[in-house]
Amino acid sequence: MEETQERRSDPATLWPDVRSIVMLGMNYGPDEDPLHILSNRTAGAISVYARHRDYHDVVKGKLKMLAQWLLKEAGGGDVKVFVDTAPVMEKPLAAAAGLGWQGKHTNLVSREFGSWLFLGSIFTTLDLESDDGEIDHCGSCHACLDICPTNAFDAPYRLDARRCISYLTIEYRGHIPRALREKMGNRIYGCDDCLAVCPWNKFAQQAHETKLVARDDLKRPALADLAKLNDPQFRSFFAGSPVKRIGRDAFLRNVLIAIGNSGQTELLASAVTNLTDPSPLVRAMAVWAAARLATPNEFAQLRAMHAGSESDDDVRTEWKGG
Repeated sequence: MEETQERRSDPATLWPDVRSIVMLGMNYGPDEDPLHILSNRTAGAISVYARHRDYHDVVKGKLKMLAQWLLKEAGGGDVKVFVDTAPVMEKPLAAAAGLGWQGKHTNLVSREFGSWLFLGSIFTTLDLESDDGEIDHCGSCHACLDICPTNAFDAPYRLDARRCISYLTIEYRGHIPRALREKMGNRIYGCDDCLAVCPWNKFAQQAHETKLVARDDLKRPALADLAKLNDPQFRSFFAGSPVKRIGRDAFLRNVLIAIGNSGQTELLASAVTNLTDPSPLVRAMAVWAAARLATPNEFAQLRAMHAGSESDDDVRTEWKGG
C-alpha cells in the first residue's frame, strides 16, 4: 500500500526513539543573478546549487559537527543526521523550526537569506526546547508562479513536478516530452527561475562557505564543449559535483535540447556528432536538435544517412518528426 504524505512526514517512522529534531539551514547565495545566463544561448545554465561541491557532503559534515557538540553539551544521548538521505519532510519541518516559510513556489523562503538555503536535520533522543514556527510572508506576490517557463504551478503552493524543469533535467531519466523541450531554453541542470525572482532575495547574502563558492567553469559552460563529453570525461569534469549523479547520457540529453534551442547554426556540428552516440537517449535529442538547426535539405541528407540503420523506436520517431 502506498504511504501517505502524513506517514512519510512522521519522524517516528524513520526512528522510533526520536524526541527532538534540529533543523539546519545553510546559505548558498550566488554571487550573480542566476537569470543572466539564460540569455547566453551558447552556454548551459546549471542551477546555483550544483555549481560547486556536492552540498550533501558539505551540509552533512556541518551536521555531524553540530551533533557531536550537542551530545557533548547534553552529556549523552543519540543522534542521526539526514541530508536528502531519507524521506524527511525538510521544508515543513524547517518552517516549524522557524527557519523560514514555504513560499508559493513550495520552496523555503527566509527573511535573512531569501531562497538560497540548503536544509538538513538532526534527529535526537534528547528532549530539546522547541522554537516558534515562521509565518507566511508571501502576501499577494505571485512572481514565482508567473515566471515558471513550463507553467508547472497548478496553483499557489502546488507544483506539478511532471512539468518542472528541475525534475525533468535531474530526476527524470526518459525522453523529455516534446511540448516542454523548447520551454527549457538552455537550462541543462535544474532551474532557478522561481527562486531567483523572489523579492525576499533582496536580503540574500553571498555564500561564505568556500566549498559552496561556484566553480568558474560551471557558471557558463560552453554547450559545444559539454556535447563532446564521453562517460570518463563527464565523470572527471563533474567530480565532486551533484551533476555527476544523473549520469552522462541524461546530461547530454539536456545539453542537446539546449543546443536545439540555441538558434546557433554553428552548434549543428555538435548535434550531428551525437547522431551515432551509443545511447538512444542521446541520439534522440541529437536528432531533435539537428532538425531545429539544419536547413530542410541538410536534415534530409542526415536522415538519409542515419535513419535507415536506426534500431531504437524512440529515435526513429524523432527522425519522423515526432
